[in-house]
Amino acid sequence: MSRSTRVVATALIAACALSAAPAAGAVPSHAYTGLGSWVDLYNKRPWKHPDRVVAELTQRGVQTLYLETSSYKFKTAIVHPNAVGEYIDLAHDNGMTVVAWYVPSFKPVARDLRRVRAAIDYVSPGGGSFDSFALDIEATVVQDVTERNARTRKLSRAIRRYAGDGYALGAIVPDPVGSVYWTDFPYPALGRLYDAFMPMSYFTFRVEGPTAVRRYIRANVRAVRERTGVEDLPVHPIGGIADAAKLSEVKAYVRAVFAESAVGGSLYDFPLMRAGEWKRLARLRSKREAPADPGILPETRPAHPHLV
Repeated sequence: MSRSTRVVATALIAACALSAAPAAGAVPSHAYTGLGSWVDLYNKRPWKHPDRVVAELTQRGVQTLYLETSSYKFKTAIVHPNAVGEYIDLAHDNGMTVVAWYVPSFKPVARDLRRVRAAIDYVSPGGGSFDSFALDIEATVVQDVTERNARTRKLSRAIRRYAGDGYALGAIVPDPVGSVYWTDFPYPALGRLYDAFMPMSYFTFRVEGPTAVRRYIRANVRAVRERTGVEDLPVHPIGGIADAAKLSEVKAYVRAVFAESAVGGSLYDFPLMRAGEWKRLARLRSKREAPADPGILPETRPAHPHLV
């Protein structure tokens, strides 16, 4: 499909999806639903063979691939541009959505914004683009919390203006229950700018045992909704580090996702996943509704204005 044809199709799909939005001003957050998996920049193996990774993700029933494009620690806006393109095209060919994510330093905000724009605007050799973008808000390079909060709000507003109201944005945020390093996090402001929240609810760092995991995850989902003031906010709690989680705890994590009506779930990250964990996470696939037309993803390759 040519880029121009794909953009037109994208706009039509996004327009249909937006017409079914549940509330005024809401946009689809489909990319954050169901079973997800993460690929970051620190494990080199997944970047060497995207075809093998996508084949395994497809076999495991993964519905969204969260792909790190860069962070403030790297020199370029898209660290592995060729592999990113291969991931997008292969994932889309296998019915997956793909979300770009980036870790900003907020120092300077202008550089972070340029890198976010590069991810949103990225077009693969096959004409594909990311289905959504998520900002990973966790760095403390700016040590003063008040100033860091101000810069977080500033960058987030700029991203929303650039992406447009019809483009789904996600916020990856610190654990609201156990984390103490980022006080007075600007949840209300961000709740007006992002369509889905992904708290880093790493139970492997915080609690032990199925009962404690279930309570911890439920508390995280509730806290994000309470602090943003958005009662029905789509929340996808990111579970523990995969190779440190017990299978009984993974099962409890999934139960908590359902108990709080969270929209999806995942463990961090793909190279650390074990067969038993995939089996227990499989239930999360039911969180995503199947499209009426199996040839069209219900989300949305959104009509990003800078690609039209």
